[in-house]
Amino acid sequence: MSAAALKAQGNTAFAAKDFPTAIDLFTKAIEVDASNHVLYSNRSACHASLKHFDQAVKDADKCIELKGDWAKGYSRKGAAMHGLGDLQGAVDAYEKCLELDPSNAQAKSGMESVDAQMKREMESGKFGGGQDPFAGFAAKLSSPDFYKKMSENPQTSKLLGDGEFMRKLEGIKRNPQTLMQEMNDPRMISILGLLLGQDIGSAMPEDDVPMPDAQNESKKPEPKKAPEPEPESEPVVEEEDEDAKAAKEAKSKADAEKALGNAAYKSRSFDEAIKHYTTAYELHKDITYLTNKAAAHFEAGDYDSAIQACQQAIEQGREVRADFKVIAKAFARIGSSYEKKGDLQEAINNYNRSLTEHRTADTLAKLKSAETTLSEKVKKDYESPELAEEARVAGNDAFKASRFPDAVKQYTEMTKRAPMDARGYANRAAAYIKLMSMPEAIKDCDKATALDPSFVKAYIRKATALLATKDYSRAQAELDRATQNDADGKHRQEIQGLSYKIQSALYDERSHETEEQTQARIANDPEVRAILEDPVMQSILQQAQQNPASLNEHMKNPQIGIKIQKLVDAGVIKTRR
Repeated sequence: MSAAALKAQGNTAFAAKDFPTAIDLFTKAIEVDASNHVLYSNRSACHASLKHFDQAVKDADKCIELKGDWAKGYSRKGAAMHGLGDLQGAVDAYEKCLELDPSNAQAKSGMESVDAQMKREMESGKFGGGQDPFAGFAAKLSSPDFYKKMSENPQTSKLLGDGEFMRKLEGIKRNPQTLMQEMNDPRMISILGLLLGQDIGSAMPEDDVPMPDAQNESKKPEPKKAPEPEPESEPVVEEEDEDAKAAKEAKSKADAEKALGNAAYKSRSFDEAIKHYTTAYELHKDITYLTNKAAAHFEAGDYDSAIQACQQAIEQGREVRADFKVIAKAFARIGSSYEKKGDLQEAINNYNRSLTEHRTADTLAKLKSAETTLSEKVKKDYESPELAEEARVAGNDAFKASRFPDAVKQYTEMTKRAPMDARGYANRAAAYIKLMSMPEAIKDCDKATALDPSFVKAYIRKATALLATKDYSRAQAELDRATQNDADGKHRQEIQGLSYKIQSALYDERSHETEEQTQARIANDPEVRAILEDPVMQSILQQAQQNPASLNEHMKNPQIGIKIQKLVDAGVIKTRR
């Protein structure tokens, strides 16, 4: 894996505060590219976050060694030195950072934090072993080797020639209480740091080990912490980083090639578009150039090349943790390419992979369409008139032998082999009736009559199933349809026999009802209520009260006849048996 990819993964781990993983990834990146100063800077930030300040200082020093004019390296070192408790070292590093980048917010914040800690050191009595802090400071200034120490320190030696400042020091020696008034002078902070570095452990027991947070006290507010370092994706001072400048220039050229490719694509010059997208990817490894290239291959009809470009985009995208939406788009385009090639199953597989990455309505619609097309294709490929006839004969043999489950199985095979042949559904309905599966029988009869509206046997079998469920009015209606389609009277006897059974069942059922039960049943039948509320039917019923024979004339109208029969079946119109 490339150093850039490892760095990107390290930055992601740092953002998730998984510092050990981030350190491991930055270390691997350094093994690939040991000259990249940013990698040491980022690893220093991770070590500082884990309070491994010694390691943080080492990485910051290496960063400075590789690129001494990069401000961020000194900022890293300042934070690490502060963590170690070397306040003067932290000040030196932050000052160097601000020399290179006066607007560096992290260095400014770090200096404020160090300044605050130095003031707390003064207030806590760390000068003079817990005695009066002001007197202790004055005593340090009066030490015989103080000026020698001051001249040896590069930060304070220049102050020896500053007459105004030296007079301030003499004033503090005479009156230590004026020290706090002078603490706003940054030059005084340098002197304080020098003294802290000289004798920072004098107020501790000899066997004590100084810790960075030793100054915390429960009765005092916690001091402002040094700002937590953050890894940078690219150097802050980009104009001074040759690698960053080259990358930016390459990205700009790549985008220009992409724009040319888009223009060619829109004008349907796909070969030209492919050349521009290829050049763009060679200049800058952005996988969107590859998905654009795949789209051009797709439009040109080169589906294999489209698939190859998308697979390359996915592989490269996984390596650099690209946006999941771009990965999803690549999978969707692979799916579309396979669909164009006629490989619907592979298209479905890739549409599903795309939806796993990112769910979009467009890809979901493509998946549904491909699944429907594949299902229809499988069914179509299965059709065979010859095999359908074999299944029909086998079903008839099983039915005659009273092996009704086998008959259902064979008739089902017939419906698959010849889905437009109504006989398969009507025959299966007959087998379902024998098995007392009336809902399935009714459903098959409806399918048969939908395919062949003149199929008399299907109407008769549906009437038989409805009679078994005691839905007498609907059963009689199906017989009426059978009669209408039985033009040659071939099934007249069968229809009349079944009609007699329906009327007998109705009479037996109604004969045991009281008038109240009949009225209640009629009131609860929405179909009967609708007929009674029909103005035309109300007029016919009023006429029948005066002339009962008029119903026979009205029965000749098929639509009116069905309604009159429904009222007869419901017991609204009384007939003699």
